[in-house]
Amino acid sequence: MNHAHDHGAGARAGARHLGRLRLALALTVGFLVVETAAAFLTGSLALLSDAAHMLTDAVGVGMAVAAISLANRAARSENGGARTFGLYRLEILAALANAVLLFGVAGYVLVEAALRLGDEPEVRATPMLVVAVVGLAVNVVAFVLLRAGARESVNVEGAYLEVFADMIGSIGVIVAAIVLVTTDWPYADPIVAVAIGLWILPRTWGLARRSLRVLIQAAPA
Repeated sequence: MNHAHDHGAGARAGARHLGRLRLALALTVGFLVVETAAAFLTGSLALLSDAAHMLTDAVGVGMAVAAISLANRAARSENGGARTFGLYRLEILAALANAVLLFGVAGYVLVEAALRLGDEPEVRATPMLVVAVVGLAVNVVAFVLLRAGARESVNVEGAYLEVFADMIGSIGVIVAAIVLVTTDWPYADPIVAVAIGLWILPRTWGLARRSLRVLIQAAPA
């Protein structure tokens, strides 16, 4: 009885912030599309690398929304736990697919950056700077939306930390764009792209490893 009560209390804690989580998810996904398109239009590897990082945000926030929704369903229904188990496996599969995709994007960014270091890349710095500033603004809004909930719910806290990490990536892209605008130094973009890519890889590996442990039913840590 106490376990059921604790489970319901945890569900209610996250549910109070479900609306803010969904708004943060909509903002993140919307800008993810814009940033990906802008990366190809401007020729910026840093924007593409940051878009990959924003994808981890979208998945992280989306998984928090799913986890809270499933917990609420299980709390309301006697049979909710049976369905929740299968749906949670789908959530883990989505996380693993995201990790595989991120490895691919990070690999592409690192190879392309190495090629560009041998040949001066052409990047449209001004639109790159505008998109990076908008991206930082989106992250700040999502950060503020999730800040209160992060103190009450582990699921919200995970999404909050993802958004915080992406804010740092956005600042890196802004710095690269400012360097390009003010000095025309062409290597600022690929160097920042590599830095963000290398930062993503350990987190991506951790996500893939945790997902695989759940899928093969390994003993919990």
